[in-house]
Amino acid sequence: MRRSSLPDGGDGTGRHNGRMPEQDEVDRIVEAWRHERPDLDFAPLHVLSRVARLAKHLDRARREAFQASDLESWEFDVLSALRRAGTPYQLSPKTLLQQTLVSSGAMTNRIDRLVDRGLVERRTDPDDGRGILVTMTAAGRRTVDAAIERLLAAEDALLSDIDVADRSRLAELLRTLSLTLGG
Repeated sequence: MRRSSLPDGGDGTGRHNGRMPEQDEVDRIVEAWRHERPDLDFAPLHVLSRVARLAKHLDRARREAFQASDLESWEFDVLSALRRAGTPYQLSPKTLLQQTLVSSGAMTNRIDRLVDRGLVERRTDPDDGRGILVTMTAAGRRTVDAAIERLLAAEDALLSDIDVADRSRLAELLRTLSLTLGG
């Protein structure tokens, strides 16, 4: 059975320097599996089952933050791409496609719905008279700014029991994993 050695003295089982912290549901699930299949290394479950469970908490926090801003998550995705672009908060539909990873038809539908809500408008691209640019309106900017503030507060609350150094270390570890999986 292979175990990875972690720099903090952990062994992938949740133990740190020989101490076992309070058990969570993942610990109980893994222990039951270990009892049934002692021939297998369950170290990946200690990490990825927790990531999956945390993702559910994150999804709920994000959904609540967006609902408080009267946005759907896809609306936030489009508006935040425009906001991050900086003044004049406009991008081509193609760039929006690349940043939000949806199909062309889905993006057209999303832009239409955001136009109907007054959060974006279509403008002719001055560099290409046949092209259009999607431009965020003042109402769109106010909406996405309020949403990001709510989102950051909700996500900060999820991490409130973890000190700054541990947050930073966790972010580095997750970045490494993300990069090894292809971003």
